[in-house]
Amino acid sequence: MSNPLLHPDLPQLARKLIADGPHKKEKAPPRVRCIFGGDWLCDTTSASHVWEHPYFPQIYIPTSAIKSDLMTKETPVDEEKSAFTARLKNSKKETDRVIVFEKGQLAGLTRLEFSAMDGWYEEDQPIYGHFKDPYKRVDIYPSTRRITIKVDDVVVADSTFNMFLFETMLRPRYYMPKTAIQWQYTTPSDTTSLCPYKGTAEYYNLNVNGKEIKDAIWWYRLTTHESAPIAGMACFYNERVEVYVDGVKEEN
Repeated sequence: MSNPLLHPDLPQLARKLIADGPHKKEKAPPRVRCIFGGDWLCDTTSASHVWEHPYFPQIYIPTSAIKSDLMTKETPVDEEKSAFTARLKNSKKETDRVIVFEKGQLAGLTRLEFSAMDGWYEEDQPIYGHFKDPYKRVDIYPSTRRITIKVDDVVVADSTFNMFLFETMLRPRYYMPKTAIQWQYTTPSDTTSLCPYKGTAEYYNLNVNGKEIKDAIWWYRLTTHESAPIAGMACFYNERVEVYVDGVKEEN
């Protein structure tokens, strides 16, 4: 599946949104700010959640809230001049990953590519990876149910002190103390990933009986405040290993 975080052809995306409208659009209640090249580019309480796809929203900023001396409109995306590509530029940085909408459901809003900014904030909370979905929740419960992880019948972890993480529309994840893992089967990975609900994850590979499973384990050295119970604990990628919950094998 293509990465929903990136759209290689922004004019095409703009034309689709003009013609068909977004999946959904709602006012985003928090104060939203972003930094670009060391400048505060915007500061608004009138941003909008815009679902370009079903997975999670982007934040669109009122064009009037963006520092006008840093943004230049460039090429219209259609004959009706419903939207324009635009360029941001200051003394440190430049990007053309910007669309300014002037007609249709998104008139008066600007799409700033998330990854082209130095940082995003909702109120004073940094946003990691992508914007949060207001309809998604993460619940974390302590559990003494036994979690056993196997690879080719080799036990690589076993724990009865766990945190079960339930995230809307995703399978449960089982976090356990790192002391529950047989570390002789692991090697560090250079992979990291960002999650707006949890923070920055670091990874380990598994090596069992000559079989390597890349990035099979992840953990958060530090988490966002809402996911604090899993800080320092490790989780196995359910889909890549055998997971037993109280002795019952979980379906992959």
